[in-house]
Amino acid sequence: MDERENTQNAKIHKILAHSYSIYLATLLLGVLLDFLYPQKLFSDSIMIQVGTVFLGFSTALIFWAQHTSRNLDITNLTKESFCRGPYRCTRTPTHWGLFFLMLGFGIVANSLYVIGLSFVAFLVTKFIFIKQEEDVLAEKYGQPYLEYKKSVKL
Repeated sequence: MDERENTQNAKIHKILAHSYSIYLATLLLGVLLDFLYPQKLFSDSIMIQVGTVFLGFSTALIFWAQHTSRNLDITNLTKESFCRGPYRCTRTPTHWGLFFLMLGFGIVANSLYVIGLSFVAFLVTKFIFIKQEEDVLAEKYGQPYLEYKKSVKL
């Protein structure tokens, strides 16, 4: 790995760490607000099952995305190199997974604040951190990544 690639990798990891910390901070804030000012949304116990499905789905999505991204073959890169696993459907499966994980927790905990803040965290990460990450990936991988970005909209 050359110095430029190390710098780009460090930038990507820093951006990801900051975006993931937004989810942690908003989750903790939601739990604190729920403790201080309890507001329940659901009276039906079926919502616990819905939240549990979200938790299971999101956990699987995050693990699948991490496994797939770890195995990216950067030799002879093409648009198809990026279209593997959950990356066929979305350019940011880990972010979607974190959103559904926090949302699922909020539903299971019946916490208005956690549910609301899961949407806030998603929007902040989407419009601030994902944009930065995609700029670095475009610089790092060039035309193959830009073609992939055009073909996978979400």
